[in-house]
Amino acid sequence: MSVDTKPQTKPTDESPSNDAAMARDPNLKSPADLPDADVVIYDGKCVFCKKSVKLLNWWVAKDQLAYVSLHDDWVAQHVPDLTYDQMMKQIYLIDREDGSKHGGVEAIRYLSTRSWKLWLAAPFLYFPGSMPLWQWIYQQIAKRRYLIAGKDDDCDEDGTCKIHFDK
Repeated sequence: MSVDTKPQTKPTDESPSNDAAMARDPNLKSPADLPDADVVIYDGKCVFCKKSVKLLNWWVAKDQLAYVSLHDDWVAQHVPDLTYDQMMKQIYLIDREDGSKHGGVEAIRYLSTRSWKLWLAAPFLYFPGSMPLWQWIYQQIAKRRYLIAGKDDDCDEDGTCKIHFDK
């Protein structure tokens, strides 16, 4: 009689470390790699989000930001006041100096004054009265992110992803 050493339980989508290894891109440094850098928390299961974070990493200075999937254990340990539902609705940027949290387009607005590549966006993002419009646009995209590019669970082993249009 052989003994199966594989775990019998399958991790759930809510499991904090379910995709921690999968979400780690070798080009994106983690909070452990950059302990003083601001931290971007994103949906590591979302193909669109991961591509957006890679693009964001190009837009900012080298080692300016650390990145972590909202499904990673680090988030629950270091940012316990952010709920899973809050983080599923928008990306978050945590300022390591003062602990402030910037969600959604507010994170981009915050970065627009701290990155020379993003400074062109600052006048638009800081235009008086424009934030409700930017936030609405961001929310519309965020709500449809899995429709736009799929979810990691939808990817074949070769990395090809299928798009689902069911709700």
